[in-house]
Amino acid sequence: MFASPIARSSCAIILALGLAFAVHVGGADAQQPSPTAIATAKELITVKGATALWEPLVPGVSQQAKSVFSQANPTLIKELNEVAVKLRAEYAPRSAEVVNDVAKLYASRFTEQELKDTLAFYKSPLGRKLLTEEPSILDQSMRNAQSWADRLSQEVIGKIRTEMKRRGHEI
Repeated sequence: MFASPIARSSCAIILALGLAFAVHVGGADAQQPSPTAIATAKELITVKGATALWEPLVPGVSQQAKSVFSQANPTLIKELNEVAVKLRAEYAPRSAEVVNDVAKLYASRFTEQELKDTLAFYKSPLGRKLLTEEPSILDQSMRNAQSWADRLSQEVIGKIRTEMKRRGHEI
């Protein structure tokens, strides 16, 4: 969208770790959601396309680990690349663990019926349209917000200069 793949991977890693932590910390006192609620939440996550957020996690972690070792011993780069590719394939199924954790978060905050209703909405023509249009709306919103912030910044800078000049300072 509007960030580099590395930045998205880093953000996804941080988000996933934070969500996993929240599930474990917050889940201790909360009532466990039902298997049906968790399954519905997983389907909701899939329909919304949110699983794409976690796709970069395994490759990102593998790349990070490879980088640590290659910095320590650059002569091993070829072998480290081979091992990293192997491990990416081996650990790829583990990304389902993040989906499970996020599904538990949804299922602990929404009733089964709310999850079913939300899922029905996202499967409806309007819900599918929202899923299709929302990424471009968010991208344009970010561009609009950046332009607005740039204009506001220039206005604030002008006001500060004017006020400082009035106080006898040329900046």
